[in-house]
Amino acid sequence: MEFSHKPVLFRQTMDSLAVRPDGVYLDGTAGGGGHSAGILEQLGPEGRLICLDQDPDAIEVLNERFGGDERVTVVKTNFSEIPSVISSLGVSALDGVLMDIGVSSHQLDCAGRGFSYHYDAPLDMRMSQSGATAADLVNNLPFNEIVMILSRYGEEKFAKQIARAIERERALAPIETTGRLAEIVKSAYPAAKRHDKHPARKTFQALRIAVNGELDRLSAGLDGAFSSLRPGGRLSVITFHSLEDRMTKQRMAKWCAGCICPKDFPVCVCGRKPAARLVLKKPAVADEQELQENPRSRSAKLRCCERTGTMIY
Repeated sequence: MEFSHKPVLFRQTMDSLAVRPDGVYLDGTAGGGGHSAGILEQLGPEGRLICLDQDPDAIEVLNERFGGDERVTVVKTNFSEIPSVISSLGVSALDGVLMDIGVSSHQLDCAGRGFSYHYDAPLDMRMSQSGATAADLVNNLPFNEIVMILSRYGEEKFAKQIARAIERERALAPIETTGRLAEIVKSAYPAAKRHDKHPARKTFQALRIAVNGELDRLSAGLDGAFSSLRPGGRLSVITFHSLEDRMTKQRMAKWCAGCICPKDFPVCVCGRKPAARLVLKKPAVADEQELQENPRSRSAKLRCCERTGTMIY
């Protein structure tokens, strides 16, 4: 199976991980194996790479690509399960974790997966290809819940208008395709706003996040990945929209924070020490060459921190 996915911020990501030849690394969103291959090239015979993905298509490709390499273990699961995965493999701690968050190029470009408003296809959006679909949500959720999803996960200003249009149209016939949903969203948008960006962009993002529980899993994944690092181990996270990036930034800031006593205390009584340090003071972004070669890298941001000691909170 072909799983086309051009790894974004490749050079910056490899630099941020500072791969040790004898280290144990985990790619939490291995996809087509682009970043994984970069890590593997830097590992020696004693190194180890664990590749996770929840998409069955990705797992098939990863097994085909790395199946003959004894240093690689491929596991079908979400990165929110990192602690239990490494425990089951007898790994006590990791030297580095990479999490490339969001939808892959393969998922976007495979029309039948229903992630994109550019193709008319079944309204699916499931990364794991199991569970409730986007069609289940838009056809069955009450008005207020649809508004909440569009507002919270898509930061959509016209959430109520779109939810009303969905409610009206599904009463006539079930909304089963991406094309029909895109047209419904477009009809609900003010005419003056329809040419800024595709009107359905935020709605599709919001539904995808809701279908896959992305933010809850990202929260669990960040904590699980960081807690699985050995001192000196690094966590590199690539995000593609503000909700993911904000959560990642805030979590890393929390790990890097030291004393939290009030400023007027003469001495520290909390005893809190930083559990991490930032490797990148500012997020890395794509340069002009990458933007030309891969326009989807435009919104990508890479953040990285290094664990310095034991977490006490």
